[in-house]
Amino acid sequence: MCEDICRQKCRELMVSHSLPDGLFPLDILELGYNPSSGFIWLKLKEPQQHKFQLIKRTVYYDIEITGFLEKGRLRDITGVKGKEIIWCRLSDVRLSASSGLGMDFPIQAFQLTEEEAKGLDTKKKTIN
Repeated sequence: MCEDICRQKCRELMVSHSLPDGLFPLDILELGYNPSSGFIWLKLKEPQQHKFQLIKRTVYYDIEITGFLEKGRLRDITGVKGKEIIWCRLSDVRLSASSGLGMDFPIQAFQLTEEEAKGLDTKKKTIN
């Protein structure tokens, strides 16, 4: 039950900062956010991997994830790695027309599907 609430709150927090709601499609045990500094942390029961199907990329999430949340950007991320040929630490996620060096992916790749979003909404209604 706590995992459902934390996942829903994480989704709301991402959307309120103009970020995709599916950046953290995880079972989150603990979520914290300090609005004055933008510091965010998530704790998971165990490390998890998620494949973003639209871009065919796998992301590894460690037990603890931290970063700083800004409008349209999540920076100084720890606990998240993306896999190309080897696992590479992800340090910054931002919305922009072009990010210069790095890799660009469509925002839709990190949005929850309608089915995923409905599943979260259904769980939220049964919790309240």
